[in-house]
Amino acid sequence: MVKPYPREFREDVVRVARSREPGVTLDRIAKDFGIHEVTLSNWMRQADIEDGNRPGVTATESAELRDARRRIRLLEQENEVLRRAAAYLSQANLPGK
Repeated sequence: MVKPYPREFREDVVRVARSREPGVTLDRIAKDFGIHEVTLSNWMRQADIEDGNRPGVTATESAELRDARRRIRLLEQENEVLRRAAAYLSQANLPGK
């Protein structure tokens, strides 16, 4: 999935939201930057996870997990091909054929 906003932009918006003055709402900051308030909340939640302030899966852990699942799927497909090849070859070596 393509992220429409650059990482630097997201980091800047989160930095501004974290250092906001009392009385300034997240809704106001989101409107000033032209994003939705829920988007800003999600960015702040993910930034808290990345900083270790909140439990959760970081972006690097998520990427590693995605790569590991891709590799497992490939290995399972290779294993299935080898299993079928072994079954086929064992049928060819049966007596009477």
